[in-house]
Amino acid sequence: MSSKPLVYLAGPLFSDAERSYNSFLKHLIGTHAEVYLPQEDGLLITDLLGAGMSVEHASRAVFKNDINAIHRCDILFILLDGRAVDEGAAFELGYAYSLGKTCISLQTDFRRLAPFGNNPMLTGAISRSFSSAEDAVAWIRDFEAKGIASKSRG
Repeated sequence: MSSKPLVYLAGPLFSDAERSYNSFLKHLIGTHAEVYLPQEDGLLITDLLGAGMSVEHASRAVFKNDINAIHRCDILFILLDGRAVDEGAAFELGYAYSLGKTCISLQTDFRRLAPFGNNPMLTGAISRSFSSAEDAVAWIRDFEAKGIASKSRG
């Protein structure tokens, strides 16, 4: 069993730019934690459909795979950049919060959905928010130093 925490990186993964930034973050975080990035470590619906799986079965497989990863994680790290928060990432945040997982966020984009900031249903689930990737990674480094790794993994 690894002593490094497992971080589930939740965010949009539909454009080349989003996937590139996600991979960049995984690399940064990876020096201090194991990282589960759905686009690289999970199932992709396009691959499953291309292999002949029905939409219903492919969707269910992706859902179950990512839910299992959230159960194993120590930290849910959500990317809040963009005009609107990715719907899947918002669900993943709420699910992780309901399991008692530590939830943190990164928002480098200054746009907000409301004049008072992000939706309270998002911010209420987030224990720490960061405006730079470097600050978020430093926090994860400190989390790792405390030796807090989930007993549910192994």
